[in-house]
Amino acid sequence: MAKVLIVGAGGVGQVVTHKCAQVPEVFSEIVLASRTEEKCRKIAAQIKRPIRTAQVDADDVPQMTALLEREKPQIVINVALPYQDLPIMDACLAAGIDYLDTANYEPRDTAKFEYSWQWAYDDRYRDRGIMALLGSGFDPGATNVFTAWLQKHEFDTIEVLDIIDCNAGEHGQPFATNFNPEINIREVTARGRYWENGEWRTTDPLSVSKVFPFPDGIGPKKIYLLYHEELESIVKHFPTLRHARFWMTFSDNYLKHLEVLGNVGMTSIEPVMYQGREIVPLQFLKALLPDPSSLGPLTKGRTCIGCLVQGKKGGRDKIAFLYNICDHEAAYREVQSQAISYTTGVPAMIGAKMMLTGKWRGKGVFNMEQFDPDPFMEDMNRYGLPWSVMQVDAPME
Repeated sequence: MAKVLIVGAGGVGQVVTHKCAQVPEVFSEIVLASRTEEKCRKIAAQIKRPIRTAQVDADDVPQMTALLEREKPQIVINVALPYQDLPIMDACLAAGIDYLDTANYEPRDTAKFEYSWQWAYDDRYRDRGIMALLGSGFDPGATNVFTAWLQKHEFDTIEVLDIIDCNAGEHGQPFATNFNPEINIREVTARGRYWENGEWRTTDPLSVSKVFPFPDGIGPKKIYLLYHEELESIVKHFPTLRHARFWMTFSDNYLKHLEVLGNVGMTSIEPVMYQGREIVPLQFLKALLPDPSSLGPLTKGRTCIGCLVQGKKGGRDKIAFLYNICDHEAAYREVQSQAISYTTGVPAMIGAKMMLTGKWRGKGVFNMEQFDPDPFMEDMNRYGLPWSVMQVDAPME
């Protein structure tokens, strides 16, 4: 039994709080903290178990450290913004508390995925005798574990990996993002990047696409090549991979709005002067767009996220697709959030459970694929993200 401190009261924070509350034998006490404590109180009011709340500026290391020293949790689940990963890691280091997040650090002034900043904490966390688990969401997170499970159970060697993320849902809004608009748009408008034969190759944003036949009635959807952070750790820990890519679906409506907004400069992260003060266009756009947490009661349809792996088993070529399908409306009925938040929040709870129960332990900084995938995969089935694996006849070109 352990005390957990959750930092962040957005859509994912809401899911994590609900799911931790469902496992009292592990999470015996829950504290939810955010810059705006009222958001925490609204989430706490949804849950029958008592949830304590706190106000904290996660960018302020002394303030964050003081909260940790006062509350003394066994673990911090960071579901705040990626900009805040390093300050929260610093506070955990100072207080001697284990750390978990769902997305890697991004500097505010550069749209860039890179683990180097967080991997650099490894020696200090090891010396302090504490553990950091990076990227315990779905992608990254479950996709890393999917890759490890396929390597362990389905293949002798894995050679090609395609991580494929489909949101086949509809919310009825003219233009909205399913998670933080600033992070989402930065991610989508960045240059694509993939691993091929021992080196990284880049593409223009959204310039490479294919049609992929999604299972379980979702059907064919157009997918676009992006760069996503889990590729960096996966190619490091699975050296037999000669090709690794990440793909995501977008509707024509979403892409047309994004193109227009980009053409007029609204997706820029470069500050501009407006009426005597400096503003960042993308941050202003975020203020105009629907809050992703408001989309829960509006969104219908399903997500499908999985790993398509090619490799060898018993000397023969083999292709397998391991995936989860999550229903937006079912997620909302359970935790009052749509499936995008649900698929991120459930693995965050499971990752923390793995650490607190000792199934995944170590000193230092770790990525998800470095541990035994089996107990995590069992808990995905148990806590709302059941998965399937299917054999595939032909590779994706």
